[in-house]
Amino acid sequence: MKTIFEPFRIKSVEPIRVTTRDERVRLIREANFNPFTLHSDDVMIDLLTDSGTGAMSAAQWAAVMKGDESYAGSPSFFRFEAAVQNLTNFKHIIPTHQGRAAEAILFSMMGGPGRRIPNNTHFDTTRGNIEASGAEGADLVIDEGLDPQSLHPFKGNMDLDKLRSYLDEHGDAVPCVMVTITNNAGGGQPVSLKNIHATGALAREYGKPFIIDGCRFAENAWFIKQREAGQGDRSITEIVRDCFSVADGMTMSAKKDAFGNIGGWLALNDNDMAETARGHLIRTEGFPTYGGLSGRDLEALAQGLVEIVDEDYLRYRIRTNSYIVEKLDAIGIPVVKPAGGHAVFVDARAWLPHIDPLLYPGQAVSVALFELGGIRAVEIGTVMFGRQPNGSEMPAAMDLVRLAFPRRTYTQSHADYIIEVFEELAAIKNSLKGYRITWEQKLMRHFTCKFEPLS
Repeated sequence: MKTIFEPFRIKSVEPIRVTTRDERVRLIREANFNPFTLHSDDVMIDLLTDSGTGAMSAAQWAAVMKGDESYAGSPSFFRFEAAVQNLTNFKHIIPTHQGRAAEAILFSMMGGPGRRIPNNTHFDTTRGNIEASGAEGADLVIDEGLDPQSLHPFKGNMDLDKLRSYLDEHGDAVPCVMVTITNNAGGGQPVSLKNIHATGALAREYGKPFIIDGCRFAENAWFIKQREAGQGDRSITEIVRDCFSVADGMTMSAKKDAFGNIGGWLALNDNDMAETARGHLIRTEGFPTYGGLSGRDLEALAQGLVEIVDEDYLRYRIRTNSYIVEKLDAIGIPVVKPAGGHAVFVDARAWLPHIDPLLYPGQAVSVALFELGGIRAVEIGTVMFGRQPNGSEMPAAMDLVRLAFPRRTYTQSHADYIIEVFEELAAIKNSLKGYRITWEQKLMRHFTCKFEPLS
């Protein structure tokens, strides 16, 4: 059949408060024009993030009841550990309360002044934790990954020539090589299995540990199965295991591809590094068999890791985004193509050429989406990535607006409503104005900064 429906039934619902446009204009002004600081019950369609915002299954809620809250040695941890190792086979699984805590532990060991860490594209918390340690992050994605209209099937790929040159130039300062799957900041674009293996091989050639940021590993595996030669007959589980087989470790926000509302982990193969990491965990997160999570959380994540590799779910998940991308493209709104795994990305720089990148066209689109339709999205561009470690500012590689879809949360009618709001916005896009920042923090400013519109 042509129609791909939601492969689940809804057992419990949560009401949405329907607001008026006048209310929303007032609310976003009170929030200093930053969607992050809106109250969530004032948002009608919340696409700020897919991190921790999905709906857990009946089986996950049942697993919650098995949670054992022992401080040390809980059986819930060992079920969680077994579920992670079933997909990744890393020796040491170190639970954290979310992915950025895993990053903080990793870069407490691998970061520091003078260090340089290459990736296809670092996302915001990864880069923030790198820079907080005094190190510097480098983005070495292929050129097609910086072209929103390129139809390259794996736009998240690491540029191997750039990586080799980077290692030749900075080798002594590079503690590890990273790759993010899927490439969130680049439009949710996948990395091919071939490229993952080649990146790992290049890291080993230079004697560097290879670390995967695996937050959306199942979605990446789905794209590999659909687009990469020789992978179509393999199961998602087989492909996932193959991806991680060449890595020395991973960071993970289990709020993404583990269907968790909270949680994450750092996985490592090196015994000494794992021991050091556990010491940091005990100081900052908790004992190594809970790491900032309750037994209930660990049980829900273990079940979520079973459900995430279901192909019916992944087919529906990816189709939701491609459906909206196709509709927006048809009405002339520039979007990142092909559609990514977890979100729709609008190319705000191309759509609003009258707004200079340093006046934040992505922020203009994000504010207008809320005012018109109560939709909360997030700017991924010069606000998020424009500020440099030395305090200067320059345009980001792209100015995108991300509409990230919580897992198993919204339906077809919500998707059609989003498209309708964009149709209305298209009619007034030339009247949108830029913004300036009136207050900001030094690191990861986008979460809390304040804006005002230009007259």
